[in-house]
Amino acid sequence: LKTGFLKWKPDYDSAATEYGKAAVAFKNAKQFDQAREACLREAEAHENNKAYLFIGCSITLPVALQEMQRLPEAVQLIEKASMMYLENGTPDTAAIALERAGKLIENVSPEKAVQLYQQAASVFENEERLRQALEMLGKASRLLVRGRRLDEAALSLQKEKSIYKEIENYPTCYKKTIAQVLVHLHRNDYVAAERCVRESYSIPGFNGSEDCTALEQLLEGYDQQDQDQVSEVCNLPLFKYMDNDYAKLGLTLVVPGGGIKKKSPNAAQDKTRGPAAVGSHAEEEEDEYSGGLC
Repeated sequence: LKTGFLKWKPDYDSAATEYGKAAVAFKNAKQFDQAREACLREAEAHENNKAYLFIGCSITLPVALQEMQRLPEAVQLIEKASMMYLENGTPDTAAIALERAGKLIENVSPEKAVQLYQQAASVFENEERLRQALEMLGKASRLLVRGRRLDEAALSLQKEKSIYKEIENYPTCYKKTIAQVLVHLHRNDYVAAERCVRESYSIPGFNGSEDCTALEQLLEGYDQQDQDQVSEVCNLPLFKYMDNDYAKLGLTLVVPGGGIKKKSPNAAQDKTRGPAAVGSHAEEEEDEYSGGLC
């Protein structure tokens, strides 16, 4: 970086390389403060050299900061690096960096991880890499369900379902419909759950499928406040072997009103009369027809 009579400009490219080597050496020696400083100097050299990819920040520095339990700072720097990648025409690298940041912070700040996954999904979607976008959206949806942010989870699942329908992956659309219905029922929004199933009839093969039949039975039990029927449906392998976050929604689903199965009026009346009254009532019915119908 020094200049002199024969060297008028600093050699930022070589300086960045040397700082990178120093950062790796410090990291291997578990001297994370020095590794962090070396990485920042490396990034600065790259910036001065107009190499805005921020390679040092996006690879080595977060490792050092992770060891130092400074994850928010690491994520912030990775986000900055991803912006540099986007500005320099490498969106795939930007999306991968955002995904990496999401994994890094997922256990500490799920809200931030959701935001990062959604940003990565948007980048992949803009590049028409829909399968990678779906992977990011799936991670975001599961985190939203885990954090009981069900309104946002419903929107995220709808976006997933739309893309799966676009790429004609219809069986996965069925599974996303099940997840949607469970989320809506946990939101106590039966109308939205029913509409979700009704709209899915337009997906090829859904009507008459195992998924469709199970959802119709689930909605019927929920509408009739039949907890037994709801629990029976939610214990089907179709529900139990979904992703854990959605399977838990099924196992913890409780219908309104305490889940009491509706009884017929006659049965309820007999119960209030007691066993003796029920017996006499039965005898009266027998006597009434004892001589035959004629």
